[in-house]
Amino acid sequence: MKISTKGRYALRMLVDISEHATDSFISLKEISDRQNISKKYLEQIVPLLTKNGILRTNRGNKGGYALARTADEISVGEVLRATEGSLAPVACLEYETNDCPRAGICDTLFVWEGLQKVIAEYLNGITIAMIAAKSSGGGDYCI
Repeated sequence: MKISTKGRYALRMLVDISEHATDSFISLKEISDRQNISKKYLEQIVPLLTKNGILRTNRGNKGGYALARTADEISVGEVLRATEGSLAPVACLEYETNDCPRAGICDTLFVWEGLQKVIAEYLNGITIAMIAAKSSGGGDYCI
């Protein structure tokens, strides 16, 4: 499994928003400047996060972006599934029901199911708040 820049930048964006949260919304330009990520690239990520209930938006003069929930309620797993799609290590585990014709006789299926479980537990156990707490507040972290 390889996480794309979309997933990594989404995490950086959300951590930035959580670190700079106020009562107002934060503009993409501010996030872009602080994180050194193209504003256009962030604009591609925003709809994925909004659609999945992670980010909320506000248009207009005081518009911008804010977390839809508290940073301790948003897991890395949730963000990566929103931006990357399935995190399943093999195709037969991408959906709830395993429709693989070999599922009943597959000698290695337990390996992939175990890996998927470990990945999910690990990524679901880390929140945006935990990442923000580990950073120095200056954005000197790497995701």
